[in-house]
Amino acid sequence: MNNQPQKISVIEKVGYSLGDLAANLVFQTLVTYLAYFYTDIYGLKAEDASVITLIVGLIAGFGFNPMVGALADRTSTKWGKFRPWILFTAVPLGLAALLAFSTPDFTYKGKMIYAAATYSLLLLLYAANNLPYAALSGVITGDMGERNSISSYRFVAVMFAQFFVQVFMLPIILSVGHGDKAAGIETVMTWLAVIGSVMLLITFFTTKERIIPKPEQKSTLKEDLKDIFQNRPWIIMLTVTAFIFITLAMKGGAYVYYFNNYVDETSLKSFISPITSFFNSIGMNFFGEDPKSAGFGLFNAGGIIMMIIGITFSKRFADKYGKRDTFIASLFISTLFVLFFIFYPPKDVGIMFLSQILHGFFYGISTPLLWAMIADVADYSEWKNNRRATAIIFSAMMVGLKVGLSIGSSLVALIIGKYGYISTEGSVNVIQPETVATGAKMLVSIFPSIPFFIACGLLLFYKINKKMEVQIEKDLAERRKQ
Repeated sequence: MNNQPQKISVIEKVGYSLGDLAANLVFQTLVTYLAYFYTDIYGLKAEDASVITLIVGLIAGFGFNPMVGALADRTSTKWGKFRPWILFTAVPLGLAALLAFSTPDFTYKGKMIYAAATYSLLLLLYAANNLPYAALSGVITGDMGERNSISSYRFVAVMFAQFFVQVFMLPIILSVGHGDKAAGIETVMTWLAVIGSVMLLITFFTTKERIIPKPEQKSTLKEDLKDIFQNRPWIIMLTVTAFIFITLAMKGGAYVYYFNNYVDETSLKSFISPITSFFNSIGMNFFGEDPKSAGFGLFNAGGIIMMIIGITFSKRFADKYGKRDTFIASLFISTLFVLFFIFYPPKDVGIMFLSQILHGFFYGISTPLLWAMIADVADYSEWKNNRRATAIIFSAMMVGLKVGLSIGSSLVALIIGKYGYISTEGSVNVIQPETVATGAKMLVSIFPSIPFFIACGLLLFYKINKKMEVQIEKDLAERRKQ
């Protein structure tokens, strides 16, 4: 493998991070609004929405990702292995996102077919774009300290995307659609498609692949699969990734139901009134007149701001204690503040917001470490087998992401439906059964805590600690010099 300088400029780090900002304009929309879009905007029954998200997601996870990973590892162009995938999927990904959140006037059966087809197309293009993008982080540099730094840049960008989607998107949808949520979301997704495509093109033009396999390194897909299935850290990270995204999709998709059906509206309006009044006084009416959508946005804003602050601590903790130990501690503490939501009555709005920002801070510390650890798993595989298969390893992690996203999103629609939720598409002032409030509370507390706690336990068996990180980096650097 070549041994080009491994230090990365700020311009390249920012350029790389814009790719994740673009991808997360799509991903965060899926996490936050997919179930809500299908049940309350497109008019699907909760059970049908659950089936579509689960089946399509599993097909994408186990079909699309391994296929893209195998093809990307075998791509060879003047631009490298992974950057061409980002270039050629930039515009199609934006168009697929727009189609997936459009609302053509079909029969109910036609709506289900359209939802399944456009969601499948979106997940295929997302895999073809985001998997090579993620693998790119493993070949930009072999310096693990630089990787920690790149991950921090990357996930600050992720937080900005998450901030927009979770804080401003719902009020903007209501505003630009003049109350018509279907028209509003199509307008918003059009702009996001354009902006995201431009950002992905910037990523292509500002990054460079430096870790290039030796020309004589050739391996079959069978050999690559054998390597990863004998790679215990890979198996652990695959499972951890799935459990983490089950939780993220579950609680992320449930918050809109939580605010609409559980949180006391009078108490919420009283709590957020000083904040919304301040913004209104300076001519920044971000949140409109609906206290529930405003409260939902401000609640997410507090958590995301604290996540960004938490991210700034991630590198120093990881450099000192190692990625694994930092990940376990921060994820465990953050989960406690999710679990505590089970104890909060509808009127205790202040303590809800406090729990959210404390959860956000500690989870933020862990956020950059997941993908940096997966890049380390690719190094571990090369270290053990003397062959590098970056994309196939990252594709397996994307399987975990898609499976987690699919299961989590499906559970939101399924569970809220089991608690008696009635679709509000085309209806005014639908009165939900009292059981829906209980279901919403469970979906933001008990249910999402379980996968996070399981992930913490699994990480105890992940053996790439700080000492092994240093040894792997040292040994690979020596090999690459040769």
